[in-house]
Amino acid sequence: MNRERAGEVVTEHAFEHIQADRRPGQLRALWVALVANALLMMVEVIAGIAFGSLALLADAGHLVADVAGLAVAIAGLHLAVRPATVLHTFGFERAEVLAAQISGLLMIGAAVWVSLEAVGRLLDPAPVDGRGLIAVAAVGLVVNLGSSVIVHRASGSSLNMRGAFLHLATDAIGSFGTIAAGILILGWGLYRADPAMALVISVLVIWSAWGLLRETTHVLMEGAPKGIDPEEIDKAITAEEAVQGVHHLHLWNLASDVPALSAHVVLAGEPSMREAQRIGEQLKAMLADRYGVQHVTLEMECGDPASGREG
Repeated sequence: MNRERAGEVVTEHAFEHIQADRRPGQLRALWVALVANALLMMVEVIAGIAFGSLALLADAGHLVADVAGLAVAIAGLHLAVRPATVLHTFGFERAEVLAAQISGLLMIGAAVWVSLEAVGRLLDPAPVDGRGLIAVAAVGLVVNLGSSVIVHRASGSSLNMRGAFLHLATDAIGSFGTIAAGILILGWGLYRADPAMALVISVLVIWSAWGLLRETTHVLMEGAPKGIDPEEIDKAITAEEAVQGVHHLHLWNLASDVPALSAHVVLAGEPSMREAQRIGEQLKAMLADRYGVQHVTLEMECGDPASGREG
């Protein structure tokens, strides 16, 4: 039995315009967060030394990772909007996934360092200025909450932006915990509250970073996009009247928020090239409307009408 290739249909790159419109807002949000956190980092380093607070120094250490992570996220976005080249035919969209993975690794590195320091302070507590601790942590809470809201609003479904948001959100929680530690020190002289809170913050940071690393690895390993079931896609395509079957169906992410699909679609009978293209356009419109997949490549094939199977 012979198989006739009726043509190959590729989607228009509408998704590129969507991403191009979204990236400038994401860049502005990241720059605002980077500048605010860089200034806060310097304040916390000076205050941590002056007040003898490990929690403040721990948060400053996490802010070092934050600033570096935000810088990596910005670099990733700049790479993501670069046009495709002969060597990189899909462009650089996946750079933002690599940036998110680096961000997660930085978070874990900072948390491990803080944890080691916290254990030492729990065994041998040092005096801490509770008032200074509360004052600086309150400033940190305002900065981190404001930055996290700005980044979250611009994030969409980008893992890169989610990584930046996790940095800032965990810092906000950390600042709240540091305020609590300051109150315990000021009211009851519990100096161990400072390293204990630093240890709690570190565990929270590691937990958040691990989830981010898991998702970025899934994207880099060409896993199916989150929330899109390949079997459901298969059934939706084959449910179309003119479609006899589908095979070599692949779903993956070009970037964390840019799903892509390729498949061989077997058509009933022996349609003309024009008819095959029309059916392909209908399938692409269905995939875009129903599943949000706009980067689609379909290879249209003719089946064997006598056997009811592809030839």
